[in-house]
Amino acid sequence: MEYDISMTYEDFVIKNRISVNKYLNIVLWFFVGTGPAIAAGVYGGVFKDITYTTCIGISALVILLSTIHRLLVKAIPTSTFTCLFALTALDVLIVYMAYSHVSIYITWFLVPLLSLLFCDKAIYFFAMILNYVLMFGATWMTSAYEASLRTEYYDDGMAYFADAMGGFTIESLIMFASGYIIGKLTITYFKGLFSQYRVIKEQEKSVNEKMKLLDSMAEIYDNVNLIDFVNNTEMSLRDEEQKKHGIDMSAQTHTLMAQQLKHQVMPDQVDAFMTFTNIKTIRSRLSHKKLISADFIDVVSGWFRAQYITVDSTLDGIPNVVIYTKRNVDEEKRREENLIRISMTDEMTRLYNRRCYDEDLKEITKTGLSEDLVLFSIDVNGLKKVNDTKGHAAGDELIKGAADCLALSVGNQGKVYRTGGDEFMAIVHSSKPEDLRKTITAKAGEWHGVYTDEVTLSIGYASHKDNPDAKLEDLERIADEDMYSEKARFYEERGIDRRR
Repeated sequence: MEYDISMTYEDFVIKNRISVNKYLNIVLWFFVGTGPAIAAGVYGGVFKDITYTTCIGISALVILLSTIHRLLVKAIPTSTFTCLFALTALDVLIVYMAYSHVSIYITWFLVPLLSLLFCDKAIYFFAMILNYVLMFGATWMTSAYEASLRTEYYDDGMAYFADAMGGFTIESLIMFASGYIIGKLTITYFKGLFSQYRVIKEQEKSVNEKMKLLDSMAEIYDNVNLIDFVNNTEMSLRDEEQKKHGIDMSAQTHTLMAQQLKHQVMPDQVDAFMTFTNIKTIRSRLSHKKLISADFIDVVSGWFRAQYITVDSTLDGIPNVVIYTKRNVDEEKRREENLIRISMTDEMTRLYNRRCYDEDLKEITKTGLSEDLVLFSIDVNGLKKVNDTKGHAAGDELIKGAADCLALSVGNQGKVYRTGGDEFMAIVHSSKPEDLRKTITAKAGEWHGVYTDEVTLSIGYASHKDNPDAKLEDLERIADEDMYSEKARFYEERGIDRRR
C-alpha cells in the first residue's frame, strides 16, 4: 500500500479494506473448485450421501457470490457493506455445505478469524454474531441427520443439537474473547507502528529539508563543515563523497578543516583563529545562540569570515549539531573600510575630518598620553580677505594648499585633520615639535597657487613632555592659545589691523 505522510490511521484502515476485499474475492473464487473436488469424491465413493447436483449447486453458489462481491469491490471497494458481504458469503458457503452433508469440515471460526484482517471491531462483532446465528441454524437443520449416524444419540436429534451447540457455544465464547484480544492488540500495534512510521517520515522530511538547506548554503560558502557532537563526527558538505570523519573529543581540539585552514591564516592571527575554532569550547560559546563569527585574513585571498551556526540543540540550548562555514569577505571588508575612510575624511582636502579627530582623542584618552605626544593647532591667515577680494575658488585653493603643506610636513609622524573652515589640528608623536613648526612654515613659504601667490599659517602646539600634568583637553587649549599668539604676531608684523 502506498504511504502518504499526511494519511491518518483511519485513512489507512479504509485503504486496507480495498486490499483485504481483493484477497477475499480471490479466496471466494478459489472455492469454486470445491464443487468439482467433491464431485471427484462422489465418483470415487468417498461421499456416499452427496449427489452431483449438490456439487453443481456449491460451485454455482460460489460463482454467484464471488461475482457479486467482485462487482462490489469495483464499485464500492471501501464500503463496510462490501466487507460484510464477503464474510457473509463465506458463512453461506459453510451453511450450504453443512446442509448438504458434505463431510469436508471448514471450521466455523474461519470467518471471524478472517474478519480480523479489516482491523475494525464492528466488523468483527458482526462476523461473530452472524457466525453464531448461522452455526445455530445449520446445527439445528442437520441435528436429526447427524444423530442418525451416531449410536450414542439413538436418533435423538435434540440430544445431538444440545450437545453440539453446547460445545460450539463454549468454543464461540473462547473464540470471541481470544479474537477480541488479538484484534485489540493488532489495532493497537498498527496504530503505534503507523504513528511511529509517521514520526520517522516527518523526521526524515525534516532532515532532508535541512540537508537541502545545508547543500544550498554549501554553494554560498567556500567551506562548509557539519559537526555532530552527539556522534562526534565531522563532514564537509562541499566534498562530493561527503564522508564522515570521527572526532576524538578527549584528545582533539580542532576539526580537520580548522587544522587545514590554520596554515592559510596570517601569522599574527593564528592564535586568535585557533582559539575561535577550538571545538572543546564551541558548545559553551554557542549555548542559546544561533551563531558566532569572527573575521581573519587569508594570506592568499584576503579577509574571510568564520562562523559556527547552530542546526540542532538540546532543550537546554546546548548545540548538538553545528555547521562551520568559511566565506571570503575581502570585497565586503574593502567596501567597509572605504566607507569608514570616507566618513573620516574631509572631502575637499582629503585630510582626516573632525569626526576622525574626536574618535582619535577618545582612543588616546583610553590608552593614555605618550611622552612624545604633541597637539598642533593651525589656522590659515587672511582667508576671509582672499574670499572677499578674489572669490571662493581662490579661498578653496588656499585651504587645499595649506592642507598639502601640512600633510607633506607631518608625514608619518602623525595625522592631520581639517576641523573647520580654515582650522586644522595635528596629532603628532615628536620629540622636537618646534622643528616641525619651522618645517611647516618653510613648506608653506614654498607654495604658490593660481589665484594666490602665498599661504601663511599660524601654528601653535602643546606637548605632553612640556606639560606633564595637563590633560588632553588642556593640551588642546594650550595649543590654541599658542596658535592665536602666532596669529597676532603675524598681523602685527604685517601691519594689518584685524579690527578693520
